[in-house]
Amino acid sequence: MRKTGLFHLAIAVAVAASLQTAPAHADSMQARSAPPGEPILDPIPEEPITSGLGLTVEEFAQFPKSDPTPPPTDQRLMRVARINHLGEIPDGSRRKYVPDLNGKLYLVDKGKAPTVYLDVGATFAPAFFSGRGMGQGFGFVAFDPGFKNNGRFYTVHTELASAATKQPDFTPQPNTTYHGIVTEWTAENPAAGTFTGTRREILRIGFAGQIHGIQQIDFNPTARPGSAEARVLYVAAGDGGVGARTTVPQDLSVPHGKILRIDPRGNNSANGRYGIPADNPFVGKPGTLGEIYSYGMRDPHRFSWDPGGRHRMFLGHIGEHAIEAIYDVRPGSNLGWSEREGNWVFDRAATNPCHRLYPLPADDAKNGYTYPVAMYDHNPPPTWNCTSDVGRAVAGGFVYRGNEIPALRGKYIFDDLVDGRIFYTEERDMRLGAKPAPLHQLMIYDATGRRVTVPDLSGPGSIGDPKRPDLRIGRDGSGELYLIAKSNGKIWKVTGTRTFAACQVGRTPVRHVMAAKNWAPVTPAKWQFPGKEAVLAEAGAARPGPRRPFEYAVLTAGPVWGSFQIDAEVRLDTPVSVSNRDVILVYGYRSDLEFSYSHLSSDNKIYPHNGIFTVNNADRLRLDDQWDPVRSVGAAPAVSDEGWHKVRLRHCAATGETAVYMDGAKKPLMTAVDTTFPTGRIGFGSFDNIGRVRDLKITGTRVGR
Repeated sequence: MRKTGLFHLAIAVAVAASLQTAPAHADSMQARSAPPGEPILDPIPEEPITSGLGLTVEEFAQFPKSDPTPPPTDQRLMRVARINHLGEIPDGSRRKYVPDLNGKLYLVDKGKAPTVYLDVGATFAPAFFSGRGMGQGFGFVAFDPGFKNNGRFYTVHTELASAATKQPDFTPQPNTTYHGIVTEWTAENPAAGTFTGTRREILRIGFAGQIHGIQQIDFNPTARPGSAEARVLYVAAGDGGVGARTTVPQDLSVPHGKILRIDPRGNNSANGRYGIPADNPFVGKPGTLGEIYSYGMRDPHRFSWDPGGRHRMFLGHIGEHAIEAIYDVRPGSNLGWSEREGNWVFDRAATNPCHRLYPLPADDAKNGYTYPVAMYDHNPPPTWNCTSDVGRAVAGGFVYRGNEIPALRGKYIFDDLVDGRIFYTEERDMRLGAKPAPLHQLMIYDATGRRVTVPDLSGPGSIGDPKRPDLRIGRDGSGELYLIAKSNGKIWKVTGTRTFAACQVGRTPVRHVMAAKNWAPVTPAKWQFPGKEAVLAEAGAARPGPRRPFEYAVLTAGPVWGSFQIDAEVRLDTPVSVSNRDVILVYGYRSDLEFSYSHLSSDNKIYPHNGIFTVNNADRLRLDDQWDPVRSVGAAPAVSDEGWHKVRLRHCAATGETAVYMDGAKKPLMTAVDTTFPTGRIGFGSFDNIGRVRDLKITGTRVGR
C-alpha cells in the first residue's frame, strides 16, 4: 500500500464503516445497564504455546547510569538507564538512536560506546521531570524520513504542569498534573555526532495522571518516499489514567486515548504549528478533533508497520484488568476502551472489583468496535488481590522481514515488558474479525548457547527488581531486532534462532522389543507382555524411600542411551471417571533412585502431574518450563481419554534439553533443561494407574550395554 491513492482509498472505506456507529462525544454515551451474563474470571484459559524456537542474542551496548528527576518515590523507576527504544537514523549512516527517559538521546555506532547526541532533559529544565510515573520524561524520538537532507527529528517529553510556562493546546483533563509535549528539532549538520540547531514546539497535551501519556510518535516507514503519507507523524496518546472510570477514550473532542495523525510541516491546526491531513477520518465532522486517526485506547504503548504484505499497522495496547492485546489499527478504528477490554465488556461501575469483564452482548456488531488480532491475559494467582497489579504489560513489537534470520520471517515478535516473556504470532493469522491468532512463547539463548530468560540477561548489574527487565524490542534499518532492558541498561541484538532439543540424537535404532525378556519391571506380577505391547495391568503402590513413580519397567534390550528420540503410542486404561490418571516415560535410568521421567496426565493443576521430573536420591523434582508454581498450573493435560496417543520424547545429552510432543504436534507440550542424568536406560510405567505402550521405537547414541 505504498501508493498515496491506495492509502486514501483505504481510509475512505474504513471511515465510512466507522462513522456509522462511532459516538462523537463522551456525553453521547448513555448510562449503561448491567453487563450481560456472568462475570468472566478467566478470559483466556489457553496458555501461550511453547514454540520450541529460541532467539540467540549477543550484547550490543551498555548505557551509562542515569537518574530520574526528581528522585522517585516509586522504586520501579530506579533502573540503570531508562532506555526504551532503538531505531536507526534514516540517513544511510547505520547509526542507531536510543532515548533514555531520564533525559538523554544517545547515538550508537557499531562497536562503539553510546554517545550523547542531545540532552533533552537539560534543555527543558526545570519543568522537565522523569521521576514520577512509569512513562514520564523523554519518552520517544522519531527521525523524519528526509533527515539526511532536512535535519529534522521529533521528541516527546513531559513537564510538570505547575512549572510549565505554556498552556496545553487542547482542553486539558481536569486537575492536570503534567504536560506531554511534541517538539520539532532541526540539526544544522545532520551528519554531526552531537546536536546543534533549532527547535520549535509542535503540540502540548495536558494529562490528569502521571501515567498513560504520549507513548510513541513515529513516521510510517512503508510510505512511498515523497508521498503525503511519508510526511505524516503519528502520535499515540494514552488516557491519562482516567479511562477506567470515565468515557474519555470514546470522546472524539479530546486527544486522550487516541492515536493522532498530523503533518508537522503544515499549519491548519488550531495552534497553527502543524497540519491536519485532509484524509484523516474525522476531518470536518462537527465536534471532533480532525487530528484523530483512531480511538478507544487506554495505553497505546508501541505501534509499528509491517514492511511486507499489506503494510498493516500493529499496536501493542496495555490493558487494565486482565487483557494485553495486539490490534490491527485502521483509520477510524475504535478499540473500545473503556466500554471494552479485549473481547469483553468492561464494567467501569463494578461494585466487586474482581468482576470487571463480561460477555459481549448478542447485538455487539452494531457498536463497530475493533477487537484484538492477538492477546493474552494476566493469569493472576488464586490469592490475587484484584485491586492490585498482577505485573503484566504488553510492549508491542515488529513483524520480522529482515534477511539474517529466515526462521522469523512473517512473525510478529513482541514482549511483555514486566516479566520479560517474548512471544510471536504469525502475521498471516492476525485477521480482523477472526479468532485471535495463537500466541507462541520464544526461548532465549545467550552468545555461549546457554538457554536463559530475559531476567537472566537483564538482572546482573540491575538496579531495583532484578526480575523485572522493563523490556522493549527495537528494530534497525535492515529489519533486524534488538532487546532493550532498563534494569541494567543493556541492549542485545537478536543474531539468530535455535530449535530446542534439535541435537543430532544418533542413528542407533532399537525396535521390536515388546517381549517380556526385554523388560525389567519393579513388580513383574503386575505386568503383561502379549507380544506387541507392554501392559501395566495392575496399579502400583507406594514404596519406601523418596517419592517417585510406584511402578515401571525398564527396557533392558539395547544400549544405555546418550542422546535419543523415543517414538511410541501410549494408552491410559484407568477409566476417565478416575481423577489424576497418568502414565510415565522413564529416561536416564541408572537405578531405582536415579532417573528422570515425563509424567503424562489428565490433570495439570498440582505439582506432581503432567510435567518432566528427576529423582536423584530424593523426592522427585519438577524440571519443566511450563509449570507455574504461583498459579499451580502446568502444560495442557497430555492424556485426557482412554484412547491411544502418540508421544515423542527427545533428549540431548550434552545440553540436557528434553522435549515431549503429543499426537504429532510440531510444538513441544513440555520442555526442560537438566544435565543430572545425561545417559541411562528407558522405561514405561505409572504412579497408581494402569496403561500400556506399543510401537516403541528408539533412535539414539549408544554409550554402553
